[in-house]
Amino acid sequence: MLDPKFIRENAELVKAGATKKHIECDVDAFLAFDAERRRLTPRIDELRAAQKAAGKAIASAAPEERAALVAEQKAHKEALKALEQELATAEEGMDRELLRIPNVPAAEVPDGKSDEENVEVRRVGELPEFGHDVRDHIDIATAQGWLDVEAGAKLAGSRNYVLKGDLALLEEAVLQFALRHMVQKGFTQLSVPMLVREEVMVGTGYFPGGEEQTYRTDERDNLYLAGTSEVPVTGLHSGEILREADLPKLYVARTTCYRREAGTYGKDTRGIYRVHQFQKVEQVVLDIADEQRSLEHHRAILQNSEEVCQALELPYRVVNVCGGDLGGPHVQKFDIETWMPGRNGFGETHSASRFHDYQARRLGLRYRDGDGKVRFCHTLNNTVAASTRMLIALLENHQLEDGRVAVPEALRGFLDGRAVLGESLR
Repeated sequence: MLDPKFIRENAELVKAGATKKHIECDVDAFLAFDAERRRLTPRIDELRAAQKAAGKAIASAAPEERAALVAEQKAHKEALKALEQELATAEEGMDRELLRIPNVPAAEVPDGKSDEENVEVRRVGELPEFGHDVRDHIDIATAQGWLDVEAGAKLAGSRNYVLKGDLALLEEAVLQFALRHMVQKGFTQLSVPMLVREEVMVGTGYFPGGEEQTYRTDERDNLYLAGTSEVPVTGLHSGEILREADLPKLYVARTTCYRREAGTYGKDTRGIYRVHQFQKVEQVVLDIADEQRSLEHHRAILQNSEEVCQALELPYRVVNVCGGDLGGPHVQKFDIETWMPGRNGFGETHSASRFHDYQARRLGLRYRDGDGKVRFCHTLNNTVAASTRMLIALLENHQLEDGRVAVPEALRGFLDGRAVLGESLR
């Protein structure tokens, strides 16, 4: 969330940011609740002081004075109770509106309503040319007996799948390669729970607003299945005050991710592009509140993921995400869209995001600087590899005419040195 003082001093900027993101919120309502809170707080403090003074006076008062003082204290108590109720209402309204006010996007974020208006920054790699009709990942994987979407639907409903044999091995190889890549970059590997409390979903900015996309357990546990390890990893130090000397914290986690994909009925139903469950390697950075450092981290985590795409010999492009495609917490986001011949287009595989202190304020994630001042951290994250979409790109870009799939050299060490997967179908 934003600093209330920042909103008071920059209300029009905050409103403009919400408009750019096409996110509905009520900044004026927040300001009204905030003004009411600031009006009530000193009056309540005065009454509490008066009540305390009256209590002392009663203890030392003469009997003939005590009745008047008791009546006065009772009046203070009743007035205080009424004002405290008004304050609670104002604070509740302030908190409710504050959680819905989005972060202010960077000036470099382009205007636009949807991902169709994201702006291409660069393209890397040559698009493959085939001497045969292009097959999509479904045709390739089913012909080899690697993918069974019917079994997935039988087990868990639509948008589920079963990977078999070499495709399951390829998934493991991609994830292991991505994880090793990040550990070699100096990131600390974590193993984190994906069942998380509601306050962690709120703290990372997924709630309110993302409840329909999230699986929830029953009322006994009241836990949520996170859609990305960003949630538990960013929340790892919530409520803590870190030492500046211990920053930045560079974390990487491999987890299974769960998404309901509510509101996507009929969209990307073929194959494994949009599914309810997949595996992902995610990088997260926690650092001091310094905009230049955040920009440097943003470039670095984007480069980390680009290096994975390059090592896997996958053509891709980087896009600057427009305002309407940004989430509430984001300052700026760059997506990597990898070429998928079966779609005859690019498909999103990575999202590199920076948030400044928006998530940290919600989480109470702080550090003590060199002057002893406690400040909120800056947070960033980026996908390193999301299993299903990377599998699509690998199968389709490296398909061979006889139905087999070539293995990029970077993955061969994870597949017993094999350079090709599958059997010739000629």
